[in-house]
Amino acid sequence: MKATGNCRAIGDLFKVAPSTVIKWTARFKETGQFSPAKMGGYRKAQLTPHLDFIIEQIEAEPHLTLHGLKDKLAERGVSVSHDTVWRFLRAQGLSFKKNSVCR
Repeated sequence: MKATGNCRAIGDLFKVAPSTVIKWTARFKETGQFSPAKMGGYRKAQLTPHLDFIIEQIEAEPHLTLHGLKDKLAERGVSVSHDTVWRFLRAQGLSFKKNSVCR
């Protein structure tokens, strides 16, 4: 597509900011199309391969904390945050209760 005029004039024509026209032009030069790139996506959980180990640890030590579980994973070479462990357990339907661990 050959644009006639400057970015400001084209922006006025389409009622968008000149910076948007610049980005559209760069995208077209790079990809040959104006359609936006894919946003978001699915990322496989980092702890999925360790699910059996995690369940084993929870069953062996019912009062295990999230930080304790994070430390046990670190001993196996899996470096994750406390939040990552919590989100993974929640996604798996595992929850830490005050007096017991439930599935």
